[in-house]
Amino acid sequence: MASTFFLIAIGFIFGLAGWALFLWAVRSGQFDDAEAPKYRMLDDDDETPSTKTKDHGH
Repeated sequence: MASTFFLIAIGFIFGLAGWALFLWAVRSGQFDDAEAPKYRMLDDDDETPSTKTKDHGH
């Protein structure tokens, strides 16, 4: 019977820890904009690679 109470207590502690981590994530802005990342990869970068003159030993 003691092990049942112990497991219930451990489950309650893990539940509270998960809830606290979720609240921390919400307050720190982790879920502010869930739509933008999937569109960010579709944006065209107009930047061209730098055109440095390469010295080939000539």
